[in-house]
Amino acid sequence: MVFVNGEGRFVGPRTLSVALPEGGTRLLKADIVIVSTGSRAVIPDIHGLRASQPMTHVEELELDTLPGHLLVLGVGYVGLEFAQAMARFGSRVTVINRGERLLSNEDEDVTAALAAVLAKEGIHLQLGSTLESVSGRSGDPVTARIRTATGEQVVEATHILVAAGRQPNTDEIGLEKAGIELSPNGYIKVNDSLQTTAEGVFAVGDCAGSPQFTHIAYDDYRVVQRVMKGESATVSGRQVPYTLFTDPELAHVGLHEHEAKEQGIEYRLLKLPMAAVLRTRTLGETAGFLKALIAADDLILGFTALGVGAGELLAPVQLAMSAGLPYTALRDLIVTHPTMSEGLMNLFSSTPVQ
Repeated sequence: MVFVNGEGRFVGPRTLSVALPEGGTRLLKADIVIVSTGSRAVIPDIHGLRASQPMTHVEELELDTLPGHLLVLGVGYVGLEFAQAMARFGSRVTVINRGERLLSNEDEDVTAALAAVLAKEGIHLQLGSTLESVSGRSGDPVTARIRTATGEQVVEATHILVAAGRQPNTDEIGLEKAGIELSPNGYIKVNDSLQTTAEGVFAVGDCAGSPQFTHIAYDDYRVVQRVMKGESATVSGRQVPYTLFTDPELAHVGLHEHEAKEQGIEYRLLKLPMAAVLRTRTLGETAGFLKALIAADDLILGFTALGVGAGELLAPVQLAMSAGLPYTALRDLIVTHPTMSEGLMNLFSSTPVQ
């Protein structure tokens, strides 16, 4: 393996020109090329926002001062995780979002419970609101004008964090010269095996439009590796587990309850408060709940956990789902007491919610 440090762009089919840091260029040509350029934070086109030099997650992680008042634009993973962290460090935090609730793809009982936790910690959730304009510079006093259902509000803050989505790093790298086509929203077009429109070129991770999680990008590489070895591999139908690392954590895999309703899929709902998982009592962290959707044939359709260590509960449920095991396989396990995974046995032993 040879590592070449520099800025590369396609100049022809499977051929790249790399501008080297020390000067000069190097031409690289290969039989197989994998594009993994990732994505970057989007700065919305709002009057004065870009001029205010707002932070993204990159600058936030490099911050060496504590914001007096942090204004967060967006209620996704980055926005909520940093909002809670900064609030616990001692910053006043205001979160702005156009939508009426957090994490629009989650079930309402989940987002309501998480919003209550954040509000209890003093985080001001300005939902159903639109950022109209910004004046000043992040790091110095900044003024934000916000449009709400009741009129315009003016918010004074010291720092702005933009967490309003991401865009693929596919511009200005010569993809057109390599015969690599893009989708209308700028992602590299790929098939179910992550092959692009150019022969011998694959794309993985964020730039290929895969779900934006590190573990999914890792699985993309596994798919490409198998295809390169002549095996059959696809991203179609794979599990997409994820965890929001707030406190408590939010973890999910499979179908959401609102999706099951929208798709007309019959299910039984199992739900258990985290306080019923005795390990949470020994830890003194009983907030949240577990929920699962069970199909008519007893297979697990979806699972959500909101609570301490929620992300650690995904793998056993994922294994049962991928192996086609009924929920009773987890219900009937003998699980060490008191552990968090004991909660799965309790959940799958509970009476369906009517």
